[in-house]
Amino acid sequence: MSFLLMYMENQKDTNDRTCTHTSQNVSSLADLLPAMDGDTKTMTFLQEVVDILMAYIVESFDRETKVIDFHYPNELLQMNNWELQDEPATLDDILISCRATLKYAIKTAHPRYFNQLSTGLDMVGLAADWLTSTANTNMFTYEVAPVFVLLEYVSLKKMREIIGWQDGRGDGIFSPGGAISNMYAMLLARFKMFPEVKEKGMSSVPRLVAFTSEHSHFSIKKGAAALGIGTESVICIKVDESGKMIPADLERRIVEAKQKGFVPFFVSATAGTTVYGAFDPLIAISDVCKKYNVWMHVDGAWGGSLLMSRRHRWKLDGVDRANSVTWNPHKMMSVPLQCSALLVREEGLMQNCNQMHACYLFQQDKHYDLSYDTGDKALQCGRHVDIFKLWLMWRAKGTIGFEAQIDKCLELSEYLYNKIKDREGYEMVFDGKVCPHLTFTPHADNSSAVAPVIKARMMEYGTTMVSYQPQGDKVNFFRMVISNPAATFEDIDFLIEEIERLGQDL
Repeated sequence: MSFLLMYMENQKDTNDRTCTHTSQNVSSLADLLPAMDGDTKTMTFLQEVVDILMAYIVESFDRETKVIDFHYPNELLQMNNWELQDEPATLDDILISCRATLKYAIKTAHPRYFNQLSTGLDMVGLAADWLTSTANTNMFTYEVAPVFVLLEYVSLKKMREIIGWQDGRGDGIFSPGGAISNMYAMLLARFKMFPEVKEKGMSSVPRLVAFTSEHSHFSIKKGAAALGIGTESVICIKVDESGKMIPADLERRIVEAKQKGFVPFFVSATAGTTVYGAFDPLIAISDVCKKYNVWMHVDGAWGGSLLMSRRHRWKLDGVDRANSVTWNPHKMMSVPLQCSALLVREEGLMQNCNQMHACYLFQQDKHYDLSYDTGDKALQCGRHVDIFKLWLMWRAKGTIGFEAQIDKCLELSEYLYNKIKDREGYEMVFDGKVCPHLTFTPHADNSSAVAPVIKARMMEYGTTMVSYQPQGDKVNFFRMVISNPAATFEDIDFLIEEIERLGQDL
């Protein structure tokens, strides 16, 4: 009997026993802590929740199970009672809701889930997430999150050292995703050039313009919109056939902007674009930024993790010359969502840009080193503890463990490339290996419709998931992302054969 079957059989026996126990002895939330003598009943309830989670975890890694049990939104709404009610539900109902939620969830840990940049499920990271929720604290001051604040300090310093900034000096913060990290960078660049904007607003500064590649993440324009700079003030720079920014075009557009009386203040280079996985030429871009005194940001949300690999970090040569870097460990490093860092080369700039001196949080006469009260340099007041997952995984794997994990992703990507580059029925969107994801399209009479149809069939069968999209004048094509540590060569073979099976009539 397989481990999965043994576990599920044991789980069934446990459920048969504990469900009866729960219904008889723990009927509602009022029976749980902090109720008097609620400790035993709380343990019983939480053990049942853990049993549900464990069954889901084991199932997620079983290749015989579906990646997704797909239902259309109107069907899913009707299949369960998701409405909120005035009266409290029983704890048995709560457990039913937990099971139903996971039944229809996407198994992002499944070895054949390739749909997003964030995939996989690390057991140490999961344990850290459970601990973080149990501690349930806020990251704004040392007094309420002493260990977590220190772990953020040492982890950010280590990441800055890996970038190449001397002695790991600088600053940084963990934020709610790469889009917010990128917006932080733009905010800092504006403040660095025009500090008066903090108090007087955009009317006190000239027309600012930012620059990013045609293939950059949409968050650059979204950040410009949120900061009042405006999407029309984001100038998109041409890319070459592999999706890399062309530095000569960047310089040309900066000169044009200055001639029009605009002030170039921010350039966002991308290390691992969302669609092509391209790495902009950072050294050449940094030369342009230095020449015109423009803040250089590197959006390494996807590709920044290659800095952990001695074999592949050359793709980010020049990143040490950047003023700021976005790096999302919840992508290629498979840290549970969310875990995104903004690293800043200049120490103290974030504090000066964002601090508001709220005296009810950041009293100046506290009895410890106030530099560890990090909340005033953040845009948020309440800030989730995102660091413990990364720190605990780093302790468990070591840097060499992360390196091996990332190298494996690249190895699987090269394997896929070699399998399909000359395979009948496939065409590479461009001929190159740039990152642990590839873009390719199956041949058909109506090529634009092929990828959406195959994707829909994937979801209906539940066998695998891979994303698709158009790009510029190119029709819909598959964007194959490999960041799941559970994926193997056999899973790559399965994907290719499944695409062919599902599209054989197209």
